[in-house]
Amino acid sequence: MDTGLESKILSQGMNPDLVNQQIGHFKNGFPFLKIVAPATPGNGINVLSEKELNHFKNTYPEKAAQIEVVKFVPASGAASRMFKDLFAFLEGDGDLSKSPFVQKFMNNIEKFAFYDDLDNLLKEQGSSINQKLDTKDFKGILAALLDENGLGYGSLPKGLLKFHSYPEERRTPAYEHLIEGLQYAVGTGNTVKIHFTVSPEHEEKFKAEISSILPKLEKEYGINFDISYSQQKKSTDTIAVNMDNSPFIEEDGSILFRPAGHGALLENLNDISADLIFIKNIDNVVPDRLKGETKDYKMAIGGLLLEIQDRVFEALLGLSKSMDEETVKHAEHVFTYHLGAKLPSDFSTKSTSERGAFLQAKLNRPIRVCGMVKNTGEPGGGPFWVEESDGSLSLQIAETAQIDLNDPEAKKHFQSSTHFNPVDLVCGTKDFEGNDFDLLKYRDMMTGFITEKSKSGKDLKALELPGLWNGAMAGWNTLFVEVPLITFNPVKTVNDLLRDEHQ
Repeated sequence: MDTGLESKILSQGMNPDLVNQQIGHFKNGFPFLKIVAPATPGNGINVLSEKELNHFKNTYPEKAAQIEVVKFVPASGAASRMFKDLFAFLEGDGDLSKSPFVQKFMNNIEKFAFYDDLDNLLKEQGSSINQKLDTKDFKGILAALLDENGLGYGSLPKGLLKFHSYPEERRTPAYEHLIEGLQYAVGTGNTVKIHFTVSPEHEEKFKAEISSILPKLEKEYGINFDISYSQQKKSTDTIAVNMDNSPFIEEDGSILFRPAGHGALLENLNDISADLIFIKNIDNVVPDRLKGETKDYKMAIGGLLLEIQDRVFEALLGLSKSMDEETVKHAEHVFTYHLGAKLPSDFSTKSTSERGAFLQAKLNRPIRVCGMVKNTGEPGGGPFWVEESDGSLSLQIAETAQIDLNDPEAKKHFQSSTHFNPVDLVCGTKDFEGNDFDLLKYRDMMTGFITEKSKSGKDLKALELPGLWNGAMAGWNTLFVEVPLITFNPVKTVNDLLRDEHQ
């Protein structure tokens, strides 16, 4: 790297060595994952019987009450993509017949939780929703909803939009996550700890929304809330390059760095010290009438993790004292039976001490239990068995871009995958001695993504860090559990709020 470029990178507060690595990724690309089979029920995905479900969900609350539990909610996503079709209509000729999406929106407008706010705003301006519908002033309705001088929904984060209607109130996703926290995330000190990762420009609005709700909930339920916030660290931004892999220079002469996707949040997660951390996206919430199964399965996967973790800690404590044959055999049982992992083919040929050291290294890692739903055609990652460099097989969540679909074998595994990752995780991030793992050590940096974007009319290539639940957790011990489809209800477009699950 020439000194002029290096000094420019330093002047922008970035690390030249990291930038050099990133440019190398642009030039060389990323290797595909070596998937050997999809994880399926009975082969990598646990399907809990009713007895098991009841056991884990019933043992969980008492255990949780004695430990630090945190609910980690990635909430920085802007809502602008939710309204893409509405923005397009605003910029068009106003002909409703050309946009079935906007037609559906207008025909069902009274069903949205933000209807009253929108109607009241228009009444303050001397109109109403019904008047504008009568005069076919559809653009006037959308402008009042989306623009900054209206409700400003076009620039707010998803977490602060009104999603659900109740007889006595309207709730945002942030509010719904507080209610969920009461149901399955009560930890030591009778406290619900929730951590939101937010954009800098939205943090104060989040704080205002949460502080308007908490006093009522704390009084009603007799439970304390501890709410914290963080922002994606600027230091995790990655360099953007031109199509020839040279740095993309802005009009003011600075180098363009871009946010590196949800994988950058690994640093935020790494800053949290807790015994159990639930991870769930901000927009995956349902009204109270549908929360029952979510609560049951959240408690069940939490109970499962704590039980498996106890077995792992017991095995590691044994190995730390002795590497005799009996101790090693016990650790092997925990690794293969309780964690369901698969050993290298030459494992049995190793000496007792070699097997013990191998198992010690494999067991002494962060652990996660991931809910998996049956695949209904949603885009995104799925569960697979992946061959590691040491010959062992691990369970990984792989995105489509990580799989070589030109390889007939890999394509066959991909097409026979039965489940989908809905981002429903519970994590154990402390070791058997109670110390926090450094989560950055368990990330596979060769699992990033390269995407094509544009800025100021020029094409560019952008680099995303290994995804938070993909390559960022590649070195974790993983268990997959089938969870009901009703636990997965993301909101990608505003009209998704019309689905029965959100009404």
